[in-house]
Amino acid sequence: MDKAALRRALVEERLNLPDRLQRADALQRVMRLWLLNQSDTVIGAYWPIKGEFDPLPALHRWKEDGELLDEPQRRRIGLPVVNKAHKTLTFHAWYPGCPMEEDAYGIPKPKDTELIVPTLLFVPCVGYGPGGYRLGYGGGFYDRTLASLQPRPATVGLGYTVGYLDDFEPEPHDLPLDAILNDNGVVWPV
Repeated sequence: MDKAALRRALVEERLNLPDRLQRADALQRVMRLWLLNQSDTVIGAYWPIKGEFDPLPALHRWKEDGELLDEPQRRRIGLPVVNKAHKTLTFHAWYPGCPMEEDAYGIPKPKDTELIVPTLLFVPCVGYGPGGYRLGYGGGFYDRTLASLQPRPATVGLGYTVGYLDDFEPEPHDLPLDAILNDNGVVWPV
């Protein structure tokens, strides 16, 4: 199966999961527990589309938890803003209720908020396979963005168990993610 057909099949399967809400709840818990051991204070994420897992509730809770510490931390969450000409992403501060507008692809993005540089980046996985490799939508936005960010942020893929591809073959330019979380727990590194 070619990658375009594989992407379509995986998105269709994800959209039609009869227990997607239960899986999302499980992944929220996995993500919240995983974040307990992280020291990052600036995290980039994404606005969920096409049945993707929504990381924003867990991240908002993480942000609030930082404010309750003995020495409060100013934790920041960023969402991507597309540079259509360069096909890269920058990250702008997001918080519940912040002004939003649609980007060039119709995906909500923060409107007129501060540019931030994440040290940890959560990325959506259409599919994923052994070795921490991710199948995205094929636009290369994350690959180009990661190549341009210095220092490179740690990358964590988020997806449901149905997105696991045992025989996934990465291409030579693909870089593995630092971790992958799904609704069953941490699946990379094992």
